[in-house]
Amino acid sequence: MIRRKLLTILCLVLLTAAHIPLSFAGESVNSKEEDFKIKGFHLDLRIQVMTPDALKAFAEEMVGFGLNTLIVEWEGTYPFAKHATISNEYSYSREEVVDFIEFCEGLGIKVVPLQQSLGHVEYILRNPRYSHLKEDRKDISQICPLKTEESKELFTELFRDLIETHNSDFIHIGGDETYLLGHCELCRQRVSEVGKSKLFVDHMKMITNIVIEMGKTPLMWADIILKYPEAAAELPSETIFIDWNYGWKINHFGDIPNLQKLGYSFWGAPSIRSHPDNWYVTDWPTHFKNQREFIPHARENNYTGMVMTSWSTTGLYGFTWDVGYDVVDMTQIRNTYPMSGFRILIASYAESLKNSKPIDAKEFILRYGQERFGLSENESLKLWAFLSFPPELIVNGKPEKSKNIEAMKENFRKVREELVQVSTKNNDHEFAHFKLMADLRMHYLDFKEIEAIYNSETFLQSMTPELVSQLEQILEDAKVLSERFTQLNKGFLYDSELEDQNKLRTQQILVLHNRLSKLK
Repeated sequence: MIRRKLLTILCLVLLTAAHIPLSFAGESVNSKEEDFKIKGFHLDLRIQVMTPDALKAFAEEMVGFGLNTLIVEWEGTYPFAKHATISNEYSYSREEVVDFIEFCEGLGIKVVPLQQSLGHVEYILRNPRYSHLKEDRKDISQICPLKTEESKELFTELFRDLIETHNSDFIHIGGDETYLLGHCELCRQRVSEVGKSKLFVDHMKMITNIVIEMGKTPLMWADIILKYPEAAAELPSETIFIDWNYGWKINHFGDIPNLQKLGYSFWGAPSIRSHPDNWYVTDWPTHFKNQREFIPHARENNYTGMVMTSWSTTGLYGFTWDVGYDVVDMTQIRNTYPMSGFRILIASYAESLKNSKPIDAKEFILRYGQERFGLSENESLKLWAFLSFPPELIVNGKPEKSKNIEAMKENFRKVREELVQVSTKNNDHEFAHFKLMADLRMHYLDFKEIEAIYNSETFLQSMTPELVSQLEQILEDAKVLSERFTQLNKGFLYDSELEDQNKLRTQQILVLHNRLSKLK
C-alpha cells in the first residue's frame, strides 16, 4: 500500500488528499431522477498503457470523485485466450486483469469492457489470421459487415472471453466512425438494395444479440445510427446509445429525440482529450465549455448515464506495407499528452455531475489553484490565463488565426513565462505537468517557425547552415524536455512507452534536420 501511494504521487493519479470541494459551482443535485445513475470514465488503453499500479491509483481517485463506472477500451492490452494473436507487447496478464477488476469492485466501481466490433479494428485486421474479414485491403480500419458468420464466430469468442473476467452488466460494442460502410463491391451492392442504415443495423444487431444472449446489456456509440437512422428500430430495445459530444452543437450527428421516442436509452460522453489535442496543443477552453454545456443538456434530456472520454490518440495510424498490402508495421502517429496531466479536468467533471448548475470554469480553476496548489489569487489567475489561452493549430505551415508563427509565439510567451514562475505549496508534481505542457508548446512553435522558413518562397540553399544550427539547438532542448516528460510520467506509463513517446515527439524535427544537413 505504501509503495502504491508513493507511486501515485509520482504519477499524479491518486492524490486523494485535499480534494476540491465539489459544491461551489452550483446547487447539489437532490433528486435521483435528475442525477445520472452511471457516473463513468472511459479509459483508452490503445496507447499510453498505464501500469497496473497506476490503474489502481486511478480507480481509487475515481471513488474520491464519486464515479462508479469505468469503461475500459483494452484493445491489444487484453490477454485473449483463443485469440492471443490480438494481444500486443503491453498486454496485461490474465492475473493482472482479474486483480484490477476485483480491486475496482472492492471500491464500488464496475468495470465495463469495450470491444470494437465493426470499425476501429486495425489492431485485429493487421494480422494475416484475420485478413479475410477486411472491408478494404489498405484501409484496414473496418470489418466487412457482410462477413456475417465469420464475424459472429470471432466476436462470440471475444465477448465470452471478456465475460470470464468482467462482472459488469454491460458490454460496450463500439460501432463508431464506420466510414467504410458500403465500400467493398459486395457492400455497395447491398447498400443499393437496402441502404446504409440497414447494412449497419444488420451487423450491429447480430453483435447486440450475441451480448444479450450472454445476459449482458449492449452499449453502442451513437454517431452512425444517428447519421443513418432509417433501420434503427430493428436494433434490440435493450441497446443503450452513448452520445459523444466534444463541444459541438446538440444533435450534431442526428436527431436524438427521435431515437428516444423509439424507447432507446441514452448516455452522454464529453471529453477531456480529443481532436485537435496533441503533445503541444490542448484545447482547454473547449473541454471546460464542453462540460458546462453538454452535461446539463444531458441531464435535462433524460440521459441516464454520463461517461467522460479521454483519448490518448485519434486512432490515426501510419503503416509500412509489403507487397499485397501486408502490414509490416503500424504506429498510431498522433498522440496526446498523457492523462497524468489532466486531473483538473477530471475534478471539474466530477463537480459538474454533482451540481445542477453549469460549471463556471474560471471560478472552478481559481478555487482549484488556491485549494489544490496553495496559490494566491494572483497566482491562480496565472493558471487561469494558461488554461483559458485560445489554442491555435498550424496547418500547412500557417496559423489558423494569427498573422504568423512569430506572432503566435509572442502572444503565448507572456502566459508561459508567468506560469513557469509560479511556485506551489502543495501537489507541485501535478502543477509541473502544466509547466511542461507550456514549454512543449513553445518548443513546438520554435520548430514550426523554422519549418515555415524552409517551406517559404524565399528559402535559399545558402540559408541551410543557419537553419541546421537552430534545429540542433531545438534537438538539444528536446532532450531536456524528454527527460522532464519521463520523470513526470515514470510509473504511470511503462519505461519503454516513455522512450517511444519521446522518440515520436521529436521525429518530425529529426526528419527536417537530416534533410537540411544533406543540403549543406
